Amino acid sequence: MDFGIFILMQQRNKHKTSHEILRDAVEQTRLADELGFGAAWYAEHHFSNYGMCSSPLTMIAHCAAATRRIRLGTGIVVAPLYTPARLIADVAMVDQLSNGRLNLGIGSGYQHFEFERFGVALETAKARTFEMLDMLELGLKQPKFSYDGQYYQQPMSAISQRAVQQPGPPMWITSVDPSFVARAVRGNHHVFVSGGDGGLEKLAGTRALIDRVAMQEGKDPAAVPVGLLRAAYASNDKDEVEKYLDCARYQRRIAVSLKRRTAQIADDYQVEEGIVEGEPTLDEMRALLPVGSIDTVIERVVNEIRTLKPVHYCFQTQMGDFDHPTMLRQLRTWAEVIIPTVQQEIANDPPHRAAVAQPELATA
Repeated sequence: MDFGIFILMQQRNKHKTSHEILRDAVEQTRLADELGFGAAWYAEHHFSNYGMCSSPLTMIAHCAAATRRIRLGTGIVVAPLYTPARLIADVAMVDQLSNGRLNLGIGSGYQHFEFERFGVALETAKARTFEMLDMLELGLKQPKFSYDGQYYQQPMSAISQRAVQQPGPPMWITSVDPSFVARAVRGNHHVFVSGGDGGLEKLAGTRALIDRVAMQEGKDPAAVPVGLLRAAYASNDKDEVEKYLDCARYQRRIAVSLKRRTAQIADDYQVEEGIVEGEPTLDEMRALLPVGSIDTVIERVVNEIRTLKPVHYCFQTQMGDFDHPTMLRQLRTWAEVIIPTVQQEIANDPPHRAAVAQPELATA
């Protein structure tokens, strides 16, 4: 069981500059490396304050020089917004610069706001992502390749950059769309899912979906490597927990408004926060998420792992305008208290999945 951190790099207000936000993200990554976390993940977003990292591969190239062991992941590369040949070369180059520590998270994206400004129709994102996955597999595995798809064509080409990891960096496909899950299973890739603001019932449904798709593809469900992303925060200080829940609600409101195309933009790129119809209350979020006292979070994380059976558990504490020193303390709490206890609880369980071959990962 491996643990990682997810860094969105939000700018809830302009009290912190984008430079300060990026600097803090690097420091959080450096500390996570020192504490023995298995991975750090960086989101990709454009044209708004929802996330200040426009290029997770650039972020990884920088953080690779500041760390030693931790794996570094794109969480995610929004595949339809890239030129395939350039992406393949960049992936291979960053894998070289990180000495084979790249985790390649791939997704199709969901924000019309971003796609419109790149001149790409969101309605084509799914089909484009499938073609991009085909091309990544070809370009990373073969000395030269060609491709003739609906959206992408590539004449016979040799990508001069070659990844350290062979046949390529592990791919993590981020979707619970059955067709994407099936594509991940067929390609022997990871399935990377988010619990959103749901609880164990939602995770159980996701596990059932993965199992069903795996069996349809003729694969052992227990051999499908699954990663889980969760909003999580542990503290015995109730005010800290309340602040985190407020930041989690803020993040949800901005994400939903961008997805539904109802976002109101102020001051160039700042998305205004507003109540979203049907949103959960803070108490409902508190009841469903691994958020609360340290003992509460340990219990919920253990139950989530038993339910979804992931090989990787990634948690996001950096949300909204939560201050940086608190984030660093939170990482220490997880590394020194929560993760060892969770690991011991899981170790006492009977085996719940087949062994899955993976790159060597550090374990907090």
